[in-house]
Amino acid sequence: MSTVPFVTCDLLDDHPEKDIQVVTPSMDGKFFKSYGARKSFGGQAVTVKCFEDNSRVKELLATEGAGKVLVVDGGASMRCALMGDLIAESAVKNHWNGVIIYGCVRDVDAIAALDLGVHALASIPKKSNRKGAGETDIQLEFGGVSIQSGDYVYADNNGIVIAKEPLAAL
Repeated sequence: MSTVPFVTCDLLDDHPEKDIQVVTPSMDGKFFKSYGARKSFGGQAVTVKCFEDNSRVKELLATEGAGKVLVVDGGASMRCALMGDLIAESAVKNHWNGVIIYGCVRDVDAIAALDLGVHALASIPKKSNRKGAGETDIQLEFGGVSIQSGDYVYADNNGIVIAKEPLAAL
């Protein structure tokens, strides 16, 4: 299993001069939870915005992802999952470092066994519909931060931080 040599707290402490954004828990109880076997992960962000349709998530995670983290704005929907075990297995096969979903996942026991970082708001057994909807490589805004493809994302059990340049070797 891969390990990433950082703790988000230390990244913030070690780089006070850098413009680092921290995803904040919202007042309405939306907190990210770790679901994957990798408890810390990071990489260059690839962004996708989709609401209750995981077509783009599936497509992107089926491409080469070495050194990357897929950041998904699912509109915080609690009605269906945007990733399950089969799509997560595809991400591992294609070398993605992790996935952050502002929404839900499913098949959490299977995902917990995969060498992949996964943060999401919750789990739900219902899968999403696939209609081919969604936008990629756009600026996302949730949790008090702005994220765009090419930014650097670092996540662990302390939280998620975003920077414009690398903060740690990945």
